[in-house]
Amino acid sequence: MGETVYFDLETQRSFNDVGGSSNLVKMGISVACAFSSKTGKYSLYKEDELDDLVALLVKADLVVGHNHVRFDYGVLEAYTVLDLEAQTVNLDMLIDLEKHVGRRLRLDAVASATLGVGKTAVGTDALKWWQKYKATGALEPFVNIAEYCAYDVKVTKCVYEYGVEHGHVKYNDNSGVEQVVPVDWKVG
Repeated sequence: MGETVYFDLETQRSFNDVGGSSNLVKMGISVACAFSSKTGKYSLYKEDELDDLVALLVKADLVVGHNHVRFDYGVLEAYTVLDLEAQTVNLDMLIDLEKHVGRRLRLDAVASATLGVGKTAVGTDALKWWQKYKATGALEPFVNIAEYCAYDVKVTKCVYEYGVEHGHVKYNDNSGVEQVVPVDWKVG
């Protein structure tokens, strides 16, 4: 297998700010993060560096994310002329798990049950940090967004690797009962 890229992004605006989920291209990106299996490194991308991210995604042999095909690509396509879903090979864990479970599972729910660790914050925290960064110019809120985004990429990578190794991931259902979901994420 060649290069696998794990990726996530945070937005500048919420669904409410842009008139709903049909306006993803209006959300703006505060920061994006990717991990490349080829380099073994995490990379952060600010709004003026997104061409580099798009190039990385397009040349990857596989892009792995959680809701990246529907959401992240929709937001990122405001910054490129490319149809990212058509130009990339993807494993969107949210879409794959939804096929098995019949509903959308949050990354935090899958990571908590599968790995015993959850996310460090929520998307609304990233939006608040962005507003504080824009209002004050202070670096700390921007660093908070970058750390949160990078951690989500790491959690995505760890859930994916667990699924590849074990052939399943887990989540807790609405009753709090742990459920096992079979996955076939092995490549090649």
